[in-house]
Amino acid sequence: MTTTTPAAPPAASTAPTRRSPHRHAPLRDVATMSRREARRSIRSVDGIITAFALPVLIMVVFVVIFGGAISGGSGSYIDYVVPGVLIMCLGMNSATAAAAVAQDMTSGTIDRFKTLPIFSPSVLWGHVVASVVRNLASAVLVVLVALALGFRPDAGPAGWLGLVAFATFAIVTFTWISAVLGLVMSVDSAPSLNMLFLFVPYLSSGFVPVETMPDWLHGFAENQPFTPIIETVRGLLMGNLETSTLLVACAWLAGFLALSLVAGSLLYRRRTAR
Repeated sequence: MTTTTPAAPPAASTAPTRRSPHRHAPLRDVATMSRREARRSIRSVDGIITAFALPVLIMVVFVVIFGGAISGGSGSYIDYVVPGVLIMCLGMNSATAAAAVAQDMTSGTIDRFKTLPIFSPSVLWGHVVASVVRNLASAVLVVLVALALGFRPDAGPAGWLGLVAFATFAIVTFTWISAVLGLVMSVDSAPSLNMLFLFVPYLSSGFVPVETMPDWLHGFAENQPFTPIIETVRGLLMGNLETSTLLVACAWLAGFLALSLVAGSLLYRRRTAR
């Protein structure tokens, strides 16, 4: 008589289930891309000059050279001009992201990143996070130089914390705008984005009151985004922030940020190396 031995049940697999990095490591991927961009910024002499030396020079030019003529000899002009210089410098520093993204597109770096199992938007977010750190450090330097030149803000602890939060919001928005434009601009044309953040603030209340401008400029100067943004920074620094101005500034920034996030997501998936 033949005895049939029952087949052993299949052994349960002991191999660990590999999870997709997309599901559990977006913060790690963003941190990695941020470190990559930070290292590139440190190695770039032009980037260091733009981030730290140029803002200080702009502050010195407006306060020391132009300040006496604009303010009629009094020292109060520095209290008026610091917010405008600060926002201008944050915008110009954020605009460098356009050239960095354009370079990544031209070299095919972004195409290679697309083939890796990483959180896809981390590439662009890396530029944004590195820009926030770089810009906040630059802003601290600008404020310190302004204090040395006679700037005397009236902000309390809440005002300074509000300024940091609002400046971070502005930097994130400015950098996302720059990153999106970097996806469609060439390496040669991307640096021209600096002109947007350099020239448009002059047509706001950042450096002179709107009332002193020609009548035909009043409408644009009063209703363009840089005016409420600069006035919000001025109100936070001087302790007289108006809620309506803050809401208008946040609406402008939130609108541009939302548009940039959507456009950046679509363009990043569709664009390939040029």
